[in-house]
Amino acid sequence: MFSFLRSVRDTSRENIHISSLPPSVFTDQEPEQIGKQAGDFVEEKAVIRTTHTHSVSPPSVFLQKENDESISGAYFEQKVPVPKEDNERGISLRKLWAFTGPGFLMSIAYLDPGNIESDLQSGAKADFKLLWVLLGATVIGLLLQRLAARLGVVTGMHLAEVCNRQYHTVSLTEYSDKMFKFIVPRIILWLMVEVAIIGSDMQEVIGCAIAFSLLSSGRIPLWGGVLITIIDTFVFLFLDKYGLRKLEAFFGLLIAIMTITFGYEYMTVRPDQGQLLMGMFVPFCKDCGPVQLGQAVGIVGAVIMPHNIYLHSALVKSREVDRSNKKEVKEANKYFFIESTIALFVSFLINVFVVAVFAEAFYKRTNIEVYNVCNQTGSPHSSLFPLNNETLQVDIYKGGVVLGCFFGPAALYIWAVGILAAGQSSTMTGTYSGQFVMEGFLNLRWSRFARVLLTRTLAIAPTLLVAIFQDMQHLTGMNDFLNVLQSMQLPFALIPILTFTSLPSLMTEYANGLVFKVGGGLVILVVCAINMYFVIVYVTALDSVWLYVLAAFLSIAYLTFVGYLVGMVK
Repeated sequence: MFSFLRSVRDTSRENIHISSLPPSVFTDQEPEQIGKQAGDFVEEKAVIRTTHTHSVSPPSVFLQKENDESISGAYFEQKVPVPKEDNERGISLRKLWAFTGPGFLMSIAYLDPGNIESDLQSGAKADFKLLWVLLGATVIGLLLQRLAARLGVVTGMHLAEVCNRQYHTVSLTEYSDKMFKFIVPRIILWLMVEVAIIGSDMQEVIGCAIAFSLLSSGRIPLWGGVLITIIDTFVFLFLDKYGLRKLEAFFGLLIAIMTITFGYEYMTVRPDQGQLLMGMFVPFCKDCGPVQLGQAVGIVGAVIMPHNIYLHSALVKSREVDRSNKKEVKEANKYFFIESTIALFVSFLINVFVVAVFAEAFYKRTNIEVYNVCNQTGSPHSSLFPLNNETLQVDIYKGGVVLGCFFGPAALYIWAVGILAAGQSSTMTGTYSGQFVMEGFLNLRWSRFARVLLTRTLAIAPTLLVAIFQDMQHLTGMNDFLNVLQSMQLPFALIPILTFTSLPSLMTEYANGLVFKVGGGLVILVVCAINMYFVIVYVTALDSVWLYVLAAFLSIAYLTFVGYLVGMVK
């Protein structure tokens, strides 16, 4: 079933050739450089040709030369040099520092407002019992990010570019090869990834808008916070004009702010360390029901984000690595994995801070308890909590309010600063993801400003409309739906990355081994099974025959396309 599980290929039907190309060979498979004319020839600079022939597929040729950037690859206008050390033993801190950056930008997706809301709800609904799910999802995420980084380093292309080259095209007519090519699979895959990016962006911008509202005591409306976020994101995105390392340092600063702010909340609440460790390392959830199960799925959807795999495979191209030198390729793979491990450990620590705070302070709290405390402290937000004995329902906004009621105004404002840092940083990386994905799938040749404007409009416009026509409660309540949406889109990143990194014709000696192939196949099956389960649960609750029919049709289409991605790689 899974094409990437085929460890041995039929050599009678398939041949792999790797050879240098002469200067006169034209790179017809690569996007043309801006300013070059059709028919230009390629300089003879470390050009590698990998030809993969199959009895049912035409040859696929991958060409890459030194300083030859695709449109999306040229987004970073300079590459970070890597120091040369001939007598290196073990780990070189100088080289690790040179490779540090892409992993921390990637880790931002593990800290966006959607993750923070998932964390606080996990603590408030399930105590410490789902920390092991968070740990497991982070470990799986690390392994997937390893594959993404390896794809970018070995091939010199990011995942969207590889998808554009590998998945079949379907012509409308036999005469449409040169004029009208209807690239159905690629377009559907691109649309699925764009849906994931838009959903993630909505969470991020909503988080920023809520943070501005909390910091201004409600003086800045939600739509105003959305507009501010749009403007400052455009400003911050052009920081790389002053140097890529400065941009990466800015992201490092935002991560440091999150560590300090959420760490402050953790030290203020002082959670039970024994319960925390038990919840983290004992994979069991006592007395858990559908609510906790739904929260567990939400954690997976919040942590393992589809667009982040596309992003990481592109970010690693910002380092100077000679792909014709096996030593440098192995070295880059090693240091990127070390950096990603450190970055995701930091993100996991921050997520644990949030889960532990709300598990310790607000698990099984009732609305009336919170109302009384907020009323006694003179909080203007006590009306948010109804006078009943139902369990407290928290979100990013209410989370800041209850922290302020129980632990003082400083806790509220520090929480808001942390949310703002999370939202702002993830909004910026989401923009990068949108550009890489759109450029890779569609081969856009637009100016940088036009690309930023288009990708931002696609992502921000729905959020602005929701912010204008919905109140705070409905806006924050969207996060649960958006986290499940992320989970639904996971196969459209998992299948391509696992498939392509398992192809010896593409990855040569760096192709996945049997463990990654089997493990990846199991992850895909589990994700699809969970998604179908929640579709059934959600639709049956609506009690409508027409919705049953629609859900059945969409589920069949969903599973059919997932199956296509598994088996159809040219």
